[in-house]
Amino acid sequence: MDTLDIILLGKEYRVGCAPEDREGLQAAVQVLEGKLSELGGKTGATGEKLAVMTALNIAHEYLQFQRSGGFDMPGMKRKIDSMNSRLDDVLAQQEKLF
Repeated sequence: MDTLDIILLGKEYRVGCAPEDREGLQAAVQVLEGKLSELGGKTGATGEKLAVMTALNIAHEYLQFQRSGGFDMPGMKRKIDSMNSRLDDVLAQQEKLF
């Protein structure tokens, strides 16, 4: 496992990170830093209080997302399979033209 140096609230942290997760973790850091800045600007909170309030907000958003049905991965796979099948049909017809 590799490590990744990140900065949150002006403090540097070193976290363990598999190479294939590096890009996703960096994106998560950007989202988290944005939420920390946004909430800090609204509330004036700093440090641990800001971190806890931000974590609570993120957890609340996540639970709302789950309760609303979340992301329908099986449905998305079915749609992709259907699109692939239709593309295969169209391409097969194109090949007959030549």
